[in-house]
Amino acid sequence: MAMDEPVVRIVAPTVEQLNADRITELAEKYWAPHSVSDHLPFDSNVVEDIYLQDIRGSNFSIRRIMVLEFSQYLENYLWPNYHPEATHSHMMSIVVMLNEKFRERVQAWDAFKSKNQYFPNFFQQVLRACLACELEVTLREQTALLVLLNHCFNSMEVALCRDQVKRLVSLSMWTSLQPARREYEFKTFPKWKKYWRMIQKKDKPDQIEKLTWERTFLQKLMLKFLNVLDTISREGTVFEDKIHYCERFLELVTDLEALLPTRRFFNTVLDDCHLVVRCQLSHLIQRQEGHLFKQVSNAIKAT
Repeated sequence: MAMDEPVVRIVAPTVEQLNADRITELAEKYWAPHSVSDHLPFDSNVVEDIYLQDIRGSNFSIRRIMVLEFSQYLENYLWPNYHPEATHSHMMSIVVMLNEKFRERVQAWDAFKSKNQYFPNFFQQVLRACLACELEVTLREQTALLVLLNHCFNSMEVALCRDQVKRLVSLSMWTSLQPARREYEFKTFPKWKKYWRMIQKKDKPDQIEKLTWERTFLQKLMLKFLNVLDTISREGTVFEDKIHYCERFLELVTDLEALLPTRRFFNTVLDDCHLVVRCQLSHLIQRQEGHLFKQVSNAIKAT
């Protein structure tokens, strides 16, 4: 569910502008399909340079990202050269280019048909970046990560995505509930307690740490959001990046609540965190800049 935002008309670059752009020159050397026989070897410094100058350096300018999309940067350079030890800039570049494909409403997941064995590594890198501190991953970057995460949850018909996101919203996420609340839910729904015991029996000791991290991810993400929300005062200056982060987070929550496969167990964790109440009591909801935040918060409260 996208929030009602003003439509911003973005003028696509002209052919002349594309031909004169430095990205087109780099594409000719490294990834353009028509110059494949003359390509230079993959250079991670090229990815770093493009991310720091044209993506993050331009404050995520849609026009700069559109030029990269026209050049087929994701499918011909970023993903074919992704590996589990890829840099933060490499991972974030993939995130930004995927989000752009969704924004342009073009096929997003075809690029991952090759080397799809690395997608779980990429997804784990995304999840960890979502919870990183702002000194490591800026709030603007974390907002882009939230947008991608929402796209993944809304793409559960794609096996590549479904295999990753289903672990975040299954019954096992109730491990993040307070014990008394979990027992209360089991009394209300006795069959879930049976499944809960089956899950615990199947867990392998050497995987407990990884499984627990995944199962508590959404709760930790909610607590992170609440920490950001609490830093917004009733009056005075507020950074737009904080507002955008909070808006995108509530958009994610709204969609998780709207999808039956995700709502069933997520809703209980959401309630256990008192997230809706905290939103209603926040300073942002009382500020003029928080009108979109208020709109979506009220929508979640009504569900």
